[in-house]
Amino acid sequence: MLLEKLEPFGKNRYRLRPFGEMQAEVVVFLSPRLKAQFEEGEALKQLVDAACLPGVVSPVIGMPDIHTGFGLPIGGVMATDLEKGVVSAGAVGMDINCGVRLLSTRIKAASLDPQVLEKILAAIEKRVPSGVGKSSAYREFRQADLEAVTAGGAAYFIRRGYGLPEDEKSIEAGGAIPGASLKAVSRQARERADQLATIGGGNHFIEIEVVERVYHPGAAAVMGLEEGNLAVLIHTGSRGFGHQICTDYSARMNQAAAKYGLRIPSRGLAAAPIDSPEGRDYLAAMACAANFAFANRQLITFLVREAFMEVLKKPLEEIGLELVYDVAHNIAKVEEHRGRTLLVHRKGATRALPAGHRDNPERYRHIGHPAIIPGSMGTASYVVLGTGNIAETFNSVNHGAGRTMSRKKARSTVSMEEFRESLKGVLLRAKNLRALFDEAPLAYKDIDEVVGTLVDAGLTLPVVRLKPLAVIKGEGEEA
Repeated sequence: MLLEKLEPFGKNRYRLRPFGEMQAEVVVFLSPRLKAQFEEGEALKQLVDAACLPGVVSPVIGMPDIHTGFGLPIGGVMATDLEKGVVSAGAVGMDINCGVRLLSTRIKAASLDPQVLEKILAAIEKRVPSGVGKSSAYREFRQADLEAVTAGGAAYFIRRGYGLPEDEKSIEAGGAIPGASLKAVSRQARERADQLATIGGGNHFIEIEVVERVYHPGAAAVMGLEEGNLAVLIHTGSRGFGHQICTDYSARMNQAAAKYGLRIPSRGLAAAPIDSPEGRDYLAAMACAANFAFANRQLITFLVREAFMEVLKKPLEEIGLELVYDVAHNIAKVEEHRGRTLLVHRKGATRALPAGHRDNPERYRHIGHPAIIPGSMGTASYVVLGTGNIAETFNSVNHGAGRTMSRKKARSTVSMEEFRESLKGVLLRAKNLRALFDEAPLAYKDIDEVVGTLVDAGLTLPVVRLKPLAVIKGEGEEA
């Protein structure tokens, strides 16, 4: 049993030493409580499988929110050598650049009654469709210039008036991953690119929060986060466009494996040499999807700002809604680590550059950029910073709480009474509550325990804790 082979080797750290065909060791970050609850033998096997891929660099990492995925587990980090290694579509995930952005406000939560929050939610929902398969509510977004969007990302719309000039400075990679080429994207994927300004289903959401607690006043001030003020979280990705790209390239990589003499441990980890036609094309297509996702969250930000102004009857200057940061998870990026150039796959993991890192935006150069960790609906979310020790994880942190129940199990075991109780005090906009049982807080790990795992391990510093007040969720399951 793999679980029995996990050995402790430091605070909240467990490892599997290489055996069999493993080229690297596996490291999993778990608190004592999470370790006692850890039954994810399949997720651990997926990390072992990843450690068998050519050119993989030690260690392959499982974050404290780890749970079974397709290929690499959710909460998995895998780095491969740029010259000798492979790229895996499954190690990035189906929803390429599923990510989260945080907006600060100047509004005291105590100044708004629930009826006003309800009106704000309704105004957002009118503008931003939610649920699997939903298309944009606006023709100009459904028929946007896909070549320009996938090349320019968020900046394409910011420069056309759908945002503030300073937004561009607070997005990972400036809101555009280089190397995008629509020529690498199938016709079927292009046909699914009508979902800009939508949030989809699954764990995607728009939440209105209150900054409940500030742990690091200096960093919080730099981010514009003040205790007692409202904030907004937007969690969505590249929608059907990215999903189709992952599907296309997983199939293509599985077919190409024999050509390159690759032994693929599982279909979900289909891979190709980075410097092969399949590898280069995938990275070009992945960049298209990543930039589409950045653009998607930018348009939603614009529409959220419109909704707040409509309901509150105040100018944006008074409301705030300034972009704190936008971070990707489900992405592969070329980065420098330990004196080597690597391709870092993060699947359900978030980059967290420490203070002084040259790739930080200027405003965060001296503290490190915010890493945003949303909880499940009804539970807290966090903003953290990576410490000087974060290089241990290829500058990566967890992206959320992580599931304890499969979606199927949650649907069959969570009762309506339990669901309502778990959301007590949180306004929820949803057409069918029963369709959201798979996203009930009961189906997720304790976010405080998960975040605390890396804090206690010396890898992160908490900045603020956010408490949800109101949430928009879409129906349907998304990867």
